[in-house]
Amino acid sequence: MEEFENHKYIEPTRGCCINNSCDKPLSDLNQQRYCKLASNNWLTDYPTNKAVNEIFVAEVRFKNGRKEFFSYNSEMELKEGEIVAVEAAPGHDIGIVSMVGELVRLQLTRKREEAKKREMKQVFRHARPADIEKWMEVIKLEDTTMLQSRRITSSLKLDMKINDVEYQGDKTKAIFYYTASDRVDFRELIRHLAEAFRVRIEMRQIGVRQEAAKLGGIGPCGRELCCASFMSSFKSVSTNSARVQQLSLNPQKLAGQCGKLKCCLNYEVDNYVDSLKSFPDQSTPLNTKKGKAYHMKSDVFKKIMWYCYVGDSNNMMAINIEKVKEIMKMNRNGKLPVDLETYAEKSEAKEPADIDRVNDISSYI
Repeated sequence: MEEFENHKYIEPTRGCCINNSCDKPLSDLNQQRYCKLASNNWLTDYPTNKAVNEIFVAEVRFKNGRKEFFSYNSEMELKEGEIVAVEAAPGHDIGIVSMVGELVRLQLTRKREEAKKREMKQVFRHARPADIEKWMEVIKLEDTTMLQSRRITSSLKLDMKINDVEYQGDKTKAIFYYTASDRVDFRELIRHLAEAFRVRIEMRQIGVRQEAAKLGGIGPCGRELCCASFMSSFKSVSTNSARVQQLSLNPQKLAGQCGKLKCCLNYEVDNYVDSLKSFPDQSTPLNTKKGKAYHMKSDVFKKIMWYCYVGDSNNMMAINIEKVKEIMKMNRNGKLPVDLETYAEKSEAKEPADIDRVNDISSYI
């Protein structure tokens, strides 16, 4: 049982991005940086005053992006990365400590679970070698259980997909994660699963974003999906994020593997919003003696706006936003510049994809 000494062992692939074929020492493999559910406890060395009646709380991670808070006895010393046996309903479960100390209090406040502290389940003890052996055995059953449950679902002709299975550490319960477009009556399915696997069955429906996070894959950027590698929570993404970044509203390009808008559309939108605050109103045309010009596109970070004359859609001119503001100020004072070429930094031929927009310029007049 040397591999279990001090709980330094190769963790099964339960949300942990590690390479089991690596030749490094075992103590280097079970590190928090390999798991997307891990948190950087930047208050590790922060001194804390332990009150007598204080409730000690630890954050414990499980499979499939699941984290929960558990209370523990003040006499128990817990560290990040340790394997513990925690209270479950029924029985006990096995998890890995992801955070302890002062930062847990801040996490409780952020997640608004401070009021639930006294109702939390408890950490029973550090996991024993026998607990870990049984835990690893049930983990090996998860893939075969998932495939067999899919066959049962197909035989019952249910319009649903079993995405993943998570066994409880003591093998008394199994959670089946599934996706379905409509409501599904799976009472008969539960009876078949209980007979086949002899455990308590819990069905848990997830969305398409969570499904993509569980299955994983490679995005159009060539990297592993963000939801499968490091994202542990999802924020709503709207088409307004694409508009702000001057992106083409093409559903095929904006949708991720889950079929929803890509999460990365939110990564830089705040920078664009801040930069666009210095831009003048794009709907205001520029009046010159040569004719009226309308805005076509913008280069946000170069502070450039592109304009073209009405009826001259093949010629676009790039003008710095400060000069655009100057021309708008002249127009408000009743003055007209000779032309825009004097202010243009460069010009280019109209892109074919924008011709329809230019031909529809009359709708702005």
